[in-house]
Amino acid sequence: MGGRYVVRTPRNVLAGTVGMHQGARAGSSLEFKEHRDYEPGDDLRHIDWNAFARSDHLMVKLFHEEVTPHVDIILDDSRSMALEGSGKDRAALGLAACFAAAAENAGFSHRVWLVHEGCTQLFGSTGRSATWTLPAFDFRGSVGESFARRPPALRPRGLRLFISDLFWLGDPMQVLAPCAERASSLVVLQVLARADVDPIERGNLRLIDSETDQVIELLVDGPSAERYRKAFQRHQKNWHDSCRRAGAFMTALVAEDLLREWRLDDLVAAEILQVM
Repeated sequence: MGGRYVVRTPRNVLAGTVGMHQGARAGSSLEFKEHRDYEPGDDLRHIDWNAFARSDHLMVKLFHEEVTPHVDIILDDSRSMALEGSGKDRAALGLAACFAAAAENAGFSHRVWLVHEGCTQLFGSTGRSATWTLPAFDFRGSVGESFARRPPALRPRGLRLFISDLFWLGDPMQVLAPCAERASSLVVLQVLARADVDPIERGNLRLIDSETDQVIELLVDGPSAERYRKAFQRHQKNWHDSCRRAGAFMTALVAEDLLREWRLDDLVAAEILQVM
């Protein structure tokens, strides 16, 4: 799946990073990029005094930025990710494996973090996905509280990828803030089941709470289906607004569609992935 993709070097890497890959903006490596006019507040060490002697005009030198290429993949291990018959768990694992392979294709290192009782590194996740210890998707708690309890030790200035259905109560910034801190970029991939997006309009529905195993029998009619759609839209808007505040890119993927035809067009269009 990931063999046809390459992770792209983020465009918004913080200046001053030292590494192996050139970024898209000016930074602090030794390879000259271009001149521009001096502006108040510029580092005086970057003034080109030879150019000033020739032109009596203050110019500063810009250099290609270098970045340390690394991808941190954060995977939600909640029970809701294993919704029976949906393939959400397989789609989420496939996305994690796809980004790991795309990172390797680009010469990036990678690591997978599992959100359970706190955030812990998935065993074997710095290697190929075939060596990973597969998650159980059986966590019953709050993902936000897990981040507060034990956040992942994320690599500074790396690309962060958060994979989840986002189905828990709480402020999205509990997760987005620590993921965005000192990141080059943050991507949120919401993995949904077809039933999450297009629930039944009418009929009997049997719900099982992922945390408590409580069973609820419901008769779905037009008004209750409309209430669900409005609640779902509010939840989505809350996450999209929070991602904008955090500077994160967010997209939603339907598990059944993804498993049937593995296409990540939104991520290619956003210049996060590139087709080889």
